[in-house]
Amino acid sequence: MSTHELYTIPADMRTWDVQMAGSARFTWEYDDGRDRMLALYQKGKDKQWDSVKRVDWGLEVDPYDVLGIPDETIAIYDSPLWHRMDDQTRKEVRRHGAAWQFSQFLHGEQGAMICSARIVESVPDLDSKFYAATQTMDEARHAETYARFLQEKVGLAYPINPYLKSLLDSTLSDSRWDMPYLGMQVLIEGLALAAFGVMRDITTKPLPKQILAYVMQDEARHVAFGRMALRDYYAGLSEAERREREDFVIEGCWLMRDRLRGREQWEALGLSKTEVEEAHKLVDESRYLRLFRSLLFSRIVPCVKDIGLWSPRLQQAYVDMGVLDMAGQNLDDLMRQDEEIAERLDAERFAQEEAERAVEVAETIAAATSD
Repeated sequence: MSTHELYTIPADMRTWDVQMAGSARFTWEYDDGRDRMLALYQKGKDKQWDSVKRVDWGLEVDPYDVLGIPDETIAIYDSPLWHRMDDQTRKEVRRHGAAWQFSQFLHGEQGAMICSARIVESVPDLDSKFYAATQTMDEARHAETYARFLQEKVGLAYPINPYLKSLLDSTLSDSRWDMPYLGMQVLIEGLALAAFGVMRDITTKPLPKQILAYVMQDEARHVAFGRMALRDYYAGLSEAERREREDFVIEGCWLMRDRLRGREQWEALGLSKTEVEEAHKLVDESRYLRLFRSLLFSRIVPCVKDIGLWSPRLQQAYVDMGVLDMAGQNLDDLMRQDEEIAERLDAERFAQEEAERAVEVAETIAAATSD
């Protein structure tokens, strides 16, 4: 089935063409490289995986209860609008919410794939080119995985959110080689990592938990790559150059924050115009969404601070967003945890499979002996 058949609202059938500027940079130094970057490159090679084989696609998913989480997490829950809905409409609210969220993950991963390829092209250092090449493959795998999940398990998809599209446009059209790092590795990947983490930790369903954990294992390396490259480069920026990057971060964070409203899903549910506006108001006032939004900056804020963009003006912007307290998060601990959760999930799955095989062998031997 074509993805266009799954879209809830019309999506442009043409490609989205972003005009890019800047240089493709070659280097003739093949022996030099930063030990930390080359170690990350080696890890990127070692940790490649096949989503066809690693993910257990035989697991069933209820499209009307994709994550298996309480309805209290829905912004309109227990409101007059919620109580006016029949059971089928509430089921559609759950389905559309999951479809919208995973669709944005999918589109973001395609954007990350293109940004990674852009970094290979434009970054001046060979060790960075090496690592970005492994990331490009990672992002292709993630897009493949989310597309299959939406097509086979949810059966519904949404076009790219205009706020995400705007940030990708700004990131890719800038001629400076560090901007794909800043826009993608720090902002988009940082927000995605936090969103994946919240959903991975609260879902009670094994298939989305697997997918989110395995993707996060890769994304932890990607954010580390952006931190490493930008921290080195930004240490030598002029005050004017640093201010330009901070302006980009502030605008990008507001865009990402506004993206979380997911207004498209309410309009696609067939609600009346008055009900759509009622839903929008409930979303803006939702206590759960405010908490979720704050948690989503748990990776971005400490990363921005770590790479050296931390003027009083930028800190004030985070105060205005209500997320400055996230600066105290330990990124290394969070990313170590991301890797450990994926590895533990693998260990549990393989142990279960071994146990099941042992039972089958024992039953076969017992049957043969009885004959």
